[in-house]
Amino acid sequence: MTKTILALFAASLLALGAQAGTTIELSAEASLPAANDQVSATVYAEVSGSNPAELAKRVNQDIAEALKLIKAKPGVAAKSGQQHTYPVYGQNQKIENWRMRSEIVLESTDQAAVSELLGKLQQMRLAIGNLAQQPSPATRRAAEDEATREAIRAFQGRAKLVADTFGKPYRIKQLNIQQSGRQPPMPMFKASRAMAAETAPLPLEAGESLVTTTVSGQIELAD
Repeated sequence: MTKTILALFAASLLALGAQAGTTIELSAEASLPAANDQVSATVYAEVSGSNPAELAKRVNQDIAEALKLIKAKPGVAAKSGQQHTYPVYGQNQKIENWRMRSEIVLESTDQAAVSELLGKLQQMRLAIGNLAQQPSPATRRAAEDEATREAIRAFQGRAKLVADTFGKPYRIKQLNIQQSGRQPPMPMFKASRAMAAETAPLPLEAGESLVTTTVSGQIELAD
């Protein structure tokens, strides 16, 4: 009985192998622009002195005042960023001073609101650490969805071209879909305290990011 089952199983494998056609690997991709409709900015308060406790008091006061201004602006989200307190060394590696820095991270799809806030925050002795613009999650998702549809259509078109050239029908055997263009944006702007005198809204140019979908896989030509 066991030998009969094994024989039938082996016969089935041979039949499947005989029916298998030529396998061909293909890939196609589509890229679409996505509007950089979300602004992310880091502002910070930084002071130096000999007394760490006094530095903390001054920085916390600056940050508290800045948060009041930010929270009064609808449509702008704020969260705490990094905080650092570190010594400043002089000759003979002796501590001569202390420096403290505290950050606030702003995010919004309202460019005008962020631009206005940045101008006012610089008047309050805060500086801009970096500024980046990127697609919001909803905008990126919409671009990725459309890019995926286009990439799949391109894959199907390429598969049909190959199959028609061989004069054989085909079936999709395996398919992989990958998204790219998700890298965090590089800072578009950096400023120092020397720019704190600027009082006008900071000009922003949104631009676009490229979102790419790659579809790769295998098709099998019928023999």
